[in-house]
Amino acid sequence: MANSAGDARGSELDVRKQMLEDRAVDVMISVGPNFFYTVTLPCTLWFLDRGKKATKRKDQVLFIDARHIFRQIDRAHREFTPEQVEFVANIVRLYRGEEVETVAQSSALMKERFPKGKYVDVLGLCRVAGLGDIEAQGWSLNPGRYVGVAERAADDFEFAVRLEELNEELETLNVEARELEQRIAENVAALLDQELVTCTVK
Repeated sequence: MANSAGDARGSELDVRKQMLEDRAVDVMISVGPNFFYTVTLPCTLWFLDRGKKATKRKDQVLFIDARHIFRQIDRAHREFTPEQVEFVANIVRLYRGEEVETVAQSSALMKERFPKGKYVDVLGLCRVAGLGDIEAQGWSLNPGRYVGVAERAADDFEFAVRLEELNEELETLNVEARELEQRIAENVAALLDQELVTCTVK
């Protein structure tokens, strides 16, 4: 789904709230831009599980920010390596209390982020949020609202990377602005049509 679906208001907010109250939302994963050949915008992967009502996770959602996990193919295209896919999947496995897999050589990444082999919230990467936390955020399902931002050493800062991050945010905001503009235009047109009908009837 487009990132805007996780924060949109109106009827989309009502749908998200209902899904959360039904305990259907299990995992949300943010993916950066340029992963698709026809669409450059970032997106969010929604993982639904109605069966989680019967588990300890029923009142929780796992948020993962994978926007900084990728392999650059060329200037305009990115992909996940098998190791990275396995790493992200292993975060979910730890959260669910399942055994991790290391067939694609994700052991080093797992040891670096989860040295005890147990799930923990990792700043800038993942966080488990309860329904109360999500309600306080306006029923948003945007992982960026929950995982926070990891600190970087000063010498680790790259202008091009930061500029790209800001551009991603700008693209997302522009999409949301266009959707809002369209919605306003439709509402104004509906009001004008209604007023015209009322005047005609009189």
